[in-house]
Amino acid sequence: MKQFWIFGYGSLMWRPGFAFERSEPARIHGYHRSLCVYSYVHRGTPEQPGLVLGLDRGGSCHGMAFAIAPDDWEATIAYLRAREQVTSVYLERRTTISLLESGQKAVAVTYVVDRAHRQYAGVLDDDALERHVLAGIGVSGHCTEYVMNTVEHLRAMNIRDPRLEQLTERLSRQAASSSS
Repeated sequence: MKQFWIFGYGSLMWRPGFAFERSEPARIHGYHRSLCVYSYVHRGTPEQPGLVLGLDRGGSCHGMAFAIAPDDWEATIAYLRAREQVTSVYLERRTTISLLESGQKAVAVTYVVDRAHRQYAGVLDDDALERHVLAGIGVSGHCTEYVMNTVEHLRAMNIRDPRLEQLTERLSRQAASSSS
């Protein structure tokens, strides 16, 4: 029987929102996790964009792979397209992943950033990252909450993302100085 897989690298890892048969830590090669997407809906607006994660070219990324039952595949893909493609900033890709517990390779659907899209932020310096995260508020809440929650969940999964961790330290210092 053919196995269907989804690869998640951000909130899909801990809040997939779809039924799955099993999950397993995984790694994708050729892409890395990055706050490289201006958020116009969930964590910002076009006038005051926040930032959300995307898979950008280069490196590798630890994430979570989800095995989907064949009978659930079409509904899962429809759900993900509605969730991830609100502004079409991501490209749906089928790519090879390494399943870290079983040692197997699998082909998974994942969403990578479209570098030609107007919401692609590219590589921002630390000050620009902090500024956009502090300013971004969208229909899903404040961007600061998104970043802090992401790092908390990554740590719980024993995934270290030095750039995101550094940003959360800056955000924590900013919050402490604002409250004093």
